[in-house]
Amino acid sequence: MLWLADKLANIRSLAQVYSERGEEMWQTLNQSDPKMQCWYYKTIAETVELSLNKTGAFKEFIKHINFIWPGTFDSDKARYKKYKEVSIEGCRLLGCGVKGEVYRYDDELVIKVYNQNNTYRDVEKEIASSRRAFILGIPTAISFGIVSVGECYGAMFELMDSETLSHLISRSPASVESYAKIMAELARTIHGIAVEENEFPSVSQRLLGYVHGGLSHEDETLSQKCVRLIEKLPACNTLLHGDFHTNNVFLQKGEPLLIDMDRLSCGHAIAEIADLCYFYVTLGEDEPSVIENFMGFSYQTAKQFFDFFLRHYLGTDDEAKLREVREKAELLCYVRLINKVYKKGVPEKSERKKIAKHIEKIAALSEKYDSLAFWRIDFRRKTYEKIDFFWCIYSVTRHRYIRQKHTRNRKFFAPLHKKDLASYRKIHRFALAS
Repeated sequence: MLWLADKLANIRSLAQVYSERGEEMWQTLNQSDPKMQCWYYKTIAETVELSLNKTGAFKEFIKHINFIWPGTFDSDKARYKKYKEVSIEGCRLLGCGVKGEVYRYDDELVIKVYNQNNTYRDVEKEIASSRRAFILGIPTAISFGIVSVGECYGAMFELMDSETLSHLISRSPASVESYAKIMAELARTIHGIAVEENEFPSVSQRLLGYVHGGLSHEDETLSQKCVRLIEKLPACNTLLHGDFHTNNVFLQKGEPLLIDMDRLSCGHAIAEIADLCYFYVTLGEDEPSVIENFMGFSYQTAKQFFDFFLRHYLGTDDEAKLREVREKAELLCYVRLINKVYKKGVPEKSERKKIAKHIEKIAALSEKYDSLAFWRIDFRRKTYEKIDFFWCIYSVTRHRYIRQKHTRNRKFFAPLHKKDLASYRKIHRFALAS
Protein backbone atom coordinates (compact mmCIF):
# COMPACT_ATOMS: atom_id res chain seq x y z
CA MET A 1 0.00 0.00 0.00
CA LEU A 2 2.87 2.39 0.82
CA TRP A 3 4.45 1.55 -2.55
CA LEU A 4 1.20 2.33 -4.37
CA ALA A 5 0.82 5.60 -2.42
CA ASP A 6 4.30 6.68 -3.53
CA LYS A 7 3.63 5.84 -7.18
CA LEU A 8 0.20 7.48 -7.00
CA ALA A 9 1.83 10.75 -5.95
CA ASN A 10 4.17 10.47 -8.94
CA ILE A 11 1.45 9.85 -11.50
CA ARG A 12 -0.73 12.61 -10.03
CA SER A 13 2.08 15.04 -10.83
CA LEU A 14 2.50 13.56 -14.31
CA ALA A 15 -1.23 13.85 -15.00
CA GLN A 16 -1.24 17.49 -13.84
CA VAL A 17 1.68 18.46 -16.09
CA TYR A 18 0.24 16.42 -19.00
CA SER A 19 -3.05 18.30 -18.74
CA GLU A 20 -1.12 21.56 -19.13
CA ARG A 21 1.62 20.69 -21.64
CA GLY A 22 0.44 17.55 -23.41
CA GLU A 23 3.02 15.54 -25.35
CA GLU A 24 5.68 18.22 -24.81
CA MET A 25 5.94 16.98 -21.23
CA TRP A 26 8.03 13.93 -22.21
CA GLN A 27 10.97 16.06 -23.34
CA THR A 28 11.43 17.37 -19.79
CA LEU A 29 11.74 13.91 -18.18
CA ASN A 30 14.81 11.71 -17.75
CA GLN A 31 12.84 8.86 -19.35
CA SER A 32 11.48 10.65 -22.41
CA ASP A 33 9.90 7.59 -24.05
CA PRO A 34 6.14 7.61 -23.24
CA LYS A 35 5.88 3.90 -24.10
CA MET A 36 8.42 3.00 -21.42
CA GLN A 37 6.64 5.24 -18.92
CA CYS A 38 3.34 3.53 -19.77
CA TRP A 39 4.90 0.09 -19.35
CA TYR A 40 6.28 1.09 -15.93
CA TYR A 41 3.00 2.35 -14.49
CA LYS A 42 0.94 -0.40 -16.10
CA THR A 43 3.20 -3.05 -14.55
CA ILE A 44 2.75 -1.46 -11.11
CA ALA A 45 -1.05 -1.53 -11.52
CA GLU A 46 -1.04 -5.18 -12.59
CA THR A 47 1.21 -6.15 -9.68
CA VAL A 48 -1.01 -4.67 -6.94
CA GLU A 49 -4.39 -5.23 -8.61
CA LEU A 50 -5.41 -8.41 -6.79
CA SER A 51 -4.79 -7.13 -3.27
CA LEU A 52 -5.60 -3.42 -3.69
CA ASN A 53 -8.23 -3.14 -6.43
CA LYS A 54 -10.95 -2.32 -3.90
CA THR A 55 -9.10 0.78 -2.66
CA GLY A 56 -9.71 4.33 -3.80
CA ALA A 57 -5.98 4.77 -4.37
CA PHE A 58 -5.94 1.97 -6.95
CA LYS A 59 -8.98 3.33 -8.79
CA GLU A 60 -7.40 6.79 -8.93
CA PHE A 61 -4.12 5.27 -10.14
CA ILE A 62 -5.94 3.56 -13.03
CA LYS A 63 -7.85 6.76 -13.85
CA HIS A 64 -4.61 8.74 -14.23
CA ILE A 65 -3.04 6.01 -16.40
CA ASN A 66 -6.04 6.05 -18.73
CA PHE A 67 -5.94 9.86 -18.85
CA ILE A 68 -2.30 9.95 -20.00
CA TRP A 69 -2.45 6.76 -22.10
CA PRO A 70 -6.10 6.30 -23.18
CA GLY A 71 -7.29 2.70 -23.47
CA THR A 72 -4.48 1.16 -21.41
CA PHE A 73 -7.04 -0.42 -19.08
CA ASP A 74 -10.74 -1.15 -19.53
CA SER A 75 -12.89 1.61 -18.07
CA ASP A 76 -14.46 -0.79 -15.56
CA LYS A 77 -10.98 -1.52 -14.14
CA ALA A 78 -11.29 1.76 -12.24
CA ARG A 79 -14.24 0.24 -10.41
CA TYR A 80 -13.85 -2.42 -7.74
CA LYS A 81 -13.85 -5.92 -9.27
CA LYS A 82 -14.29 -8.69 -6.74
CA TYR A 83 -12.89 -12.10 -7.64
CA LYS A 84 -14.56 -15.14 -6.16
CA GLU A 85 -12.35 -16.26 -3.26
CA VAL A 86 -11.65 -19.98 -3.01
CA SER A 87 -9.45 -22.08 -0.75
CA ILE A 88 -7.31 -25.03 -1.84
CA GLU A 89 -6.91 -26.34 1.71
CA GLY A 90 -7.31 -30.11 1.58
CA CYS A 91 -7.32 -30.17 -2.25
CA ARG A 92 -5.22 -32.83 -3.95
CA LEU A 93 -2.23 -31.55 -5.92
CA LEU A 94 -2.42 -32.89 -9.47
CA GLY A 95 0.71 -31.33 -10.93
CA CYS A 96 3.04 -28.37 -10.87
CA GLY A 97 4.95 -26.32 -13.40
CA VAL A 98 6.85 -23.11 -13.93
CA LYS A 99 3.77 -20.87 -13.75
CA GLY A 100 1.82 -22.56 -10.97
CA GLU A 101 0.15 -25.65 -9.53
CA VAL A 102 -2.99 -27.57 -10.47
CA TYR A 103 -5.37 -28.93 -7.82
CA ARG A 104 -8.49 -31.08 -7.84
CA TYR A 105 -11.08 -28.68 -6.33
CA ASP A 106 -13.98 -31.16 -6.23
CA ASP A 107 -15.34 -34.07 -8.27
CA GLU A 108 -16.03 -31.83 -11.26
CA LEU A 109 -13.68 -28.85 -11.02
CA VAL A 110 -9.94 -28.36 -11.31
CA ILE A 111 -8.19 -25.13 -10.30
CA LYS A 112 -4.87 -23.85 -11.61
CA VAL A 113 -3.21 -21.57 -9.05
CA TYR A 114 -0.72 -19.17 -10.64
CA ASN A 115 2.49 -18.01 -8.97
CA GLN A 116 2.44 -14.57 -7.36
CA ASN A 117 4.48 -13.04 -10.19
CA ASN A 118 1.60 -13.72 -12.63
CA THR A 119 -0.84 -10.82 -13.08
CA TYR A 120 -4.51 -11.01 -14.05
CA ARG A 121 -3.44 -10.05 -17.58
CA ASP A 122 -1.24 -13.17 -17.76
CA VAL A 123 -4.21 -15.31 -16.72
CA GLU A 124 -6.52 -13.65 -19.23
CA LYS A 125 -3.91 -14.13 -21.96
CA GLU A 126 -3.67 -17.87 -21.25
CA ILE A 127 -7.45 -18.25 -21.28
CA ALA A 128 -7.60 -16.41 -24.62
CA SER A 129 -4.87 -18.70 -26.00
CA SER A 130 -6.87 -21.74 -24.84
CA ARG A 131 -9.92 -20.56 -26.74
CA ARG A 132 -7.86 -19.91 -29.85
CA ALA A 133 -6.28 -23.36 -29.57
CA PHE A 134 -9.72 -24.95 -29.28
CA ILE A 135 -10.89 -23.19 -32.43
CA LEU A 136 -7.79 -24.43 -34.24
CA GLY A 137 -8.69 -27.99 -33.34
CA ILE A 138 -6.65 -28.79 -30.22
CA PRO A 139 -8.66 -30.67 -27.55
CA THR A 140 -8.36 -28.05 -24.84
CA ALA A 141 -9.83 -27.53 -21.38
CA ILE A 142 -11.40 -24.05 -21.33
CA SER A 143 -11.42 -22.00 -18.14
CA PHE A 144 -14.76 -20.41 -17.24
CA GLY A 145 -13.65 -18.06 -14.49
CA ILE A 146 -10.78 -16.27 -12.78
CA VAL A 147 -10.77 -16.60 -8.98
CA SER A 148 -8.67 -15.43 -6.05
CA VAL A 149 -6.65 -17.96 -4.07
CA GLY A 150 -5.02 -16.09 -1.20
CA GLU A 151 -2.59 -13.63 -2.80
CA CYS A 152 -2.64 -15.46 -6.14
CA TYR A 153 -4.93 -15.74 -9.14
CA GLY A 154 -6.56 -19.00 -10.12
CA ALA A 155 -8.43 -20.32 -13.16
CA MET A 156 -11.27 -22.84 -12.85
CA PHE A 157 -11.73 -25.69 -15.32
CA GLU A 158 -14.47 -28.26 -15.53
CA LEU A 159 -12.67 -31.59 -15.82
CA MET A 160 -15.14 -34.14 -14.51
CA ASP A 161 -13.87 -37.68 -13.82
CA SER A 162 -10.42 -36.85 -15.17
CA GLU A 163 -6.81 -37.45 -14.16
CA THR A 164 -3.49 -36.24 -15.55
CA LEU A 165 -1.60 -38.74 -17.65
CA SER A 166 1.28 -38.46 -15.16
CA HIS A 167 -0.98 -39.67 -12.36
CA LEU A 168 -2.30 -42.53 -14.51
CA ILE A 169 1.23 -43.62 -15.44
CA SER A 170 2.33 -43.52 -11.80
CA ARG A 171 -0.57 -45.80 -10.88
CA SER A 172 0.05 -48.20 -13.75
CA PRO A 173 3.65 -48.08 -15.06
CA ALA A 174 3.04 -51.28 -17.05
CA SER A 175 0.61 -49.33 -19.26
CA VAL A 176 3.14 -46.64 -20.12
CA GLU A 177 3.12 -47.53 -23.84
CA SER A 178 -0.64 -46.97 -24.16
CA TYR A 179 -0.32 -43.52 -22.55
CA ALA A 180 2.70 -42.70 -24.74
CA LYS A 181 0.57 -43.59 -27.76
CA ILE A 182 -2.13 -41.15 -26.60
CA MET A 183 0.49 -38.41 -26.29
CA ALA A 184 1.91 -39.25 -29.73
CA GLU A 185 -1.52 -39.03 -31.35
CA LEU A 186 -2.17 -35.75 -29.55
CA ALA A 187 1.17 -34.38 -30.79
CA ARG A 188 0.25 -35.43 -34.32
CA THR A 189 -3.04 -33.55 -33.98
CA ILE A 190 -1.28 -30.38 -32.83
CA HIS A 191 1.47 -30.61 -35.43
CA GLY A 192 -1.12 -31.20 -38.14
CA ILE A 193 -2.37 -27.64 -37.70
CA ALA A 194 -0.91 -24.92 -39.90
CA VAL A 195 -1.28 -21.39 -38.52
CA GLU A 196 -1.11 -18.04 -40.22
CA GLU A 197 2.15 -16.12 -40.42
CA ASN A 198 2.95 -14.14 -37.25
CA GLU A 199 -0.10 -15.56 -35.45
CA PHE A 200 2.20 -17.14 -32.85
CA PRO A 201 5.86 -16.52 -31.96
CA SER A 202 8.53 -18.62 -33.64
CA VAL A 203 9.94 -21.42 -31.49
CA SER A 204 13.38 -20.68 -32.93
CA GLN A 205 13.54 -17.55 -30.78
CA ARG A 206 13.16 -19.65 -27.65
CA LEU A 207 15.83 -22.10 -28.82
CA LEU A 208 18.23 -19.26 -29.65
CA GLY A 209 17.55 -17.85 -26.19
CA TYR A 210 18.82 -21.10 -24.66
CA VAL A 211 22.04 -20.80 -26.68
CA HIS A 212 22.68 -17.15 -25.79
CA GLY A 213 21.67 -17.67 -22.17
CA GLY A 214 24.26 -20.35 -21.39
CA LEU A 215 26.44 -21.95 -24.04
CA SER A 216 27.63 -18.60 -25.44
CA HIS A 217 29.25 -17.86 -22.06
CA GLU A 218 31.23 -21.10 -22.26
CA ASP A 219 32.21 -21.68 -25.89
CA GLU A 220 31.54 -18.93 -28.44
CA THR A 221 32.56 -21.05 -31.42
CA LEU A 222 30.29 -23.94 -30.46
CA SER A 223 27.42 -21.59 -29.63
CA GLN A 224 27.67 -20.02 -33.11
CA LYS A 225 27.55 -23.50 -34.59
CA CYS A 226 24.35 -24.23 -32.65
CA VAL A 227 22.88 -20.90 -33.74
CA ARG A 228 23.48 -21.84 -37.38
CA LEU A 229 21.82 -25.23 -36.86
CA ILE A 230 18.73 -23.59 -35.36
CA GLU A 231 18.57 -20.89 -38.03
CA LYS A 232 18.85 -23.59 -40.73
CA LEU A 233 15.62 -25.25 -39.55
CA PRO A 234 13.07 -25.07 -42.39
CA ALA A 235 10.65 -22.18 -42.00
CA CYS A 236 7.24 -23.69 -41.31
CA ASN A 237 3.96 -22.65 -39.72
CA THR A 238 3.37 -25.87 -37.77
CA LEU A 239 1.62 -25.24 -34.45
CA LEU A 240 3.53 -26.28 -31.29
CA HIS A 241 2.24 -26.46 -27.71
CA GLY A 242 5.49 -25.29 -26.12
CA ASP A 243 5.04 -27.07 -22.76
CA PHE A 244 4.00 -30.53 -23.88
CA HIS A 245 4.22 -33.16 -21.13
CA THR A 246 1.94 -35.51 -19.22
CA ASN A 247 1.33 -33.09 -16.32
CA ASN A 248 -0.47 -30.83 -18.78
CA VAL A 249 -2.71 -33.50 -20.29
CA PHE A 250 -5.89 -34.76 -18.59
CA LEU A 251 -7.66 -37.92 -19.68
CA GLN A 252 -11.44 -37.54 -19.53
CA LYS A 253 -13.53 -40.55 -20.57
CA GLY A 254 -10.65 -41.76 -22.73
CA GLU A 255 -10.16 -38.40 -24.46
CA PRO A 256 -7.07 -36.19 -23.82
CA LEU A 257 -7.53 -32.52 -22.88
CA LEU A 258 -4.64 -30.05 -22.78
CA ILE A 259 -4.08 -27.19 -20.35
CA ASP A 260 -1.32 -24.52 -20.14
CA MET A 261 -1.70 -22.97 -23.57
CA ASP A 262 0.29 -19.79 -22.87
CA ARG A 263 3.42 -20.98 -24.71
CA LEU A 264 1.84 -21.75 -28.08
CA SER A 265 4.30 -21.15 -30.89
CA CYS A 266 5.05 -22.28 -34.42
CA GLY A 267 8.04 -23.88 -36.07
CA HIS A 268 9.72 -27.22 -36.63
CA ALA A 269 8.46 -30.21 -34.63
CA ILE A 270 12.01 -31.09 -33.48
CA ALA A 271 11.58 -28.37 -30.82
CA GLU A 272 8.56 -30.14 -29.29
CA ILE A 273 10.34 -33.50 -29.41
CA ALA A 274 13.35 -31.89 -27.71
CA ASP A 275 11.05 -30.58 -24.94
CA LEU A 276 9.80 -34.12 -24.30
CA CYS A 277 13.34 -35.52 -24.36
CA TYR A 278 14.32 -32.83 -21.85
CA PHE A 279 11.46 -33.60 -19.44
CA TYR A 280 11.75 -37.40 -19.60
CA VAL A 281 15.42 -38.16 -20.30
CA THR A 282 18.17 -35.54 -20.12
CA LEU A 283 16.82 -33.66 -17.09
CA GLY A 284 17.32 -36.82 -15.02
CA GLU A 285 20.69 -38.03 -16.33
CA ASP A 286 22.59 -36.55 -13.39
CA GLU A 287 19.72 -36.49 -10.88
CA PRO A 288 16.90 -38.98 -11.65
CA SER A 289 14.96 -37.68 -8.65
CA VAL A 290 14.32 -34.39 -10.51
CA ILE A 291 12.14 -36.17 -13.07
CA GLU A 292 10.66 -38.52 -10.48
CA ASN A 293 9.51 -35.60 -8.31
CA PHE A 294 8.22 -33.62 -11.30
CA MET A 295 6.37 -36.41 -13.08
CA GLY A 296 5.49 -38.67 -10.16
CA PHE A 297 6.92 -41.88 -11.62
CA SER A 298 10.35 -43.49 -11.89
CA TYR A 299 13.12 -42.30 -14.19
CA GLN A 300 13.19 -45.71 -15.85
CA THR A 301 9.48 -45.39 -16.67
CA ALA A 302 10.09 -41.86 -17.97
CA LYS A 303 12.75 -43.10 -20.40
CA GLN A 304 10.43 -45.88 -21.56
CA PHE A 305 7.69 -43.32 -22.08
CA PHE A 306 9.85 -41.18 -24.37
CA ASP A 307 11.01 -44.20 -26.37
CA PHE A 308 7.42 -45.39 -26.92
CA PHE A 309 6.29 -41.84 -27.73
CA LEU A 310 8.95 -41.41 -30.41
CA ARG A 311 8.09 -44.74 -32.06
CA HIS A 312 4.38 -43.98 -32.23
CA TYR A 313 4.85 -40.34 -33.22
CA LEU A 314 7.25 -41.15 -36.07
CA GLY A 315 5.38 -44.33 -36.96
CA THR A 316 8.54 -46.42 -37.27
CA ASP A 317 10.63 -49.02 -35.45
CA ASP A 318 13.67 -48.28 -37.60
CA GLU A 319 16.41 -47.85 -34.99
CA ALA A 320 18.58 -45.70 -37.27
CA LYS A 321 15.76 -43.19 -37.86
CA LEU A 322 14.81 -43.17 -34.18
CA ARG A 323 18.43 -42.61 -33.12
CA GLU A 324 18.80 -39.70 -35.55
CA VAL A 325 15.76 -37.82 -34.21
CA ARG A 326 16.63 -38.65 -30.59
CA GLU A 327 20.19 -37.36 -30.94
CA LYS A 328 19.11 -34.16 -32.67
CA ALA A 329 16.66 -33.57 -29.83
CA GLU A 330 19.38 -34.31 -27.26
CA LEU A 331 21.63 -31.62 -28.74
CA LEU A 332 18.95 -29.01 -27.98
CA CYS A 333 18.38 -30.55 -24.55
CA TYR A 334 22.02 -30.18 -23.49
CA VAL A 335 21.99 -26.56 -24.67
CA ARG A 336 18.89 -26.02 -22.53
CA LEU A 337 20.51 -27.67 -19.50
CA ILE A 338 23.45 -25.23 -19.65
CA ASN A 339 21.00 -22.34 -19.89
CA LYS A 340 19.18 -23.72 -16.83
CA VAL A 341 22.41 -23.58 -14.80
CA TYR A 342 23.14 -19.99 -15.82
CA LYS A 343 19.61 -18.86 -14.95
CA LYS A 344 20.50 -19.50 -11.30
CA GLY A 345 23.63 -17.33 -11.50
CA VAL A 346 27.34 -17.99 -11.83
CA PRO A 347 27.89 -21.78 -12.02
CA GLU A 348 29.44 -23.45 -8.99
CA LYS A 349 32.33 -25.92 -9.14
CA SER A 350 30.06 -28.98 -9.09
CA GLU A 351 27.96 -27.50 -11.90
CA ARG A 352 31.08 -26.77 -13.98
CA LYS A 353 31.70 -30.51 -14.31
CA LYS A 354 28.17 -31.03 -15.60
CA ILE A 355 28.52 -28.16 -18.05
CA ALA A 356 31.79 -29.59 -19.39
CA LYS A 357 30.07 -32.94 -19.97
CA HIS A 358 27.16 -31.24 -21.75
CA ILE A 359 29.51 -29.25 -23.98
CA GLU A 360 31.36 -32.41 -24.93
CA LYS A 361 28.08 -34.04 -26.03
CA ILE A 362 26.93 -30.93 -27.92
CA ALA A 363 30.26 -30.79 -29.76
CA ALA A 364 30.06 -34.46 -30.76
CA LEU A 365 26.46 -34.19 -31.97
CA SER A 366 27.05 -30.93 -33.86
CA GLU A 367 29.91 -32.62 -35.71
CA LYS A 368 27.69 -35.58 -36.57
CA TYR A 369 24.74 -33.61 -37.95
CA ASP A 370 24.64 -30.58 -40.23
CA SER A 371 20.88 -30.13 -39.79
CA LEU A 372 18.39 -30.57 -36.93
CA ALA A 373 15.50 -31.27 -39.29
CA PHE A 374 14.26 -34.80 -39.94
CA TRP A 375 12.20 -36.35 -42.72
CA ARG A 376 8.89 -34.62 -43.21
CA ILE A 377 5.69 -36.11 -41.83
CA ASP A 378 2.52 -34.42 -43.06
CA PHE A 379 -0.11 -34.53 -40.32
CA ARG A 380 -2.05 -31.61 -41.71
CA ARG A 381 -5.79 -31.68 -41.84
CA LYS A 382 -8.30 -28.98 -41.09
CA THR A 383 -11.74 -27.69 -41.86
CA TYR A 384 -11.51 -24.44 -39.97
CA GLU A 385 -15.08 -23.38 -40.68
CA LYS A 386 -16.46 -26.53 -39.07
CA ILE A 387 -14.11 -26.21 -36.12
CA ASP A 388 -15.31 -22.63 -35.63
CA PHE A 389 -18.88 -23.92 -35.87
CA PHE A 390 -18.33 -26.49 -33.15
CA TRP A 391 -16.62 -23.85 -31.01
CA CYS A 392 -19.78 -21.72 -31.26
CA ILE A 393 -21.91 -24.63 -30.05
CA TYR A 394 -19.43 -25.28 -27.25
CA SER A 395 -19.42 -21.60 -26.20
CA VAL A 396 -23.19 -21.36 -25.98
CA THR A 397 -23.87 -24.68 -24.30
CA ARG A 398 -21.05 -24.34 -21.78
CA HIS A 399 -22.18 -20.90 -20.64
CA ARG A 400 -25.75 -22.12 -20.28
CA TYR A 401 -24.69 -25.21 -18.34
CA ILE A 402 -22.28 -23.40 -16.02
CA ARG A 403 -24.79 -20.65 -15.27
CA GLN A 404 -27.60 -23.07 -14.42
CA LYS A 405 -25.39 -25.45 -12.48
CA HIS A 406 -23.13 -23.21 -10.43
CA THR A 407 -25.51 -20.39 -9.63
CA ARG A 408 -27.81 -23.02 -8.18
CA ASN A 409 -24.96 -24.35 -6.06
CA ARG A 410 -23.81 -20.80 -5.15
CA LYS A 411 -20.26 -21.62 -6.22
CA PHE A 412 -19.76 -19.27 -9.14
CA PHE A 413 -21.76 -16.77 -11.09
CA ALA A 414 -21.29 -17.09 -14.84
CA PRO A 415 -24.07 -15.30 -16.74
CA LEU A 416 -24.60 -15.87 -20.43
CA HIS A 417 -22.12 -13.80 -22.39
CA LYS A 418 -23.36 -11.22 -24.90
CA LYS A 419 -21.15 -12.84 -27.52
CA ASP A 420 -23.41 -15.91 -27.37
CA LEU A 421 -25.80 -14.00 -29.67
CA ALA A 422 -23.07 -13.86 -32.29
CA SER A 423 -22.42 -17.56 -31.76
CA TYR A 424 -26.10 -18.37 -32.29
CA ARG A 425 -26.09 -16.36 -35.53
CA LYS A 426 -22.96 -18.14 -36.77
CA ILE A 427 -24.52 -21.54 -36.04
CA HIS A 428 -27.61 -20.47 -37.96
CA ARG A 429 -25.56 -19.26 -40.97
CA PHE A 430 -23.57 -22.52 -41.01
CA ALA A 431 -26.77 -24.58 -40.94
CA LEU A 432 -28.22 -22.61 -43.85
CA ALA A 433 -25.02 -23.04 -45.87
CA SER A 434 -24.78 -26.80 -45.26
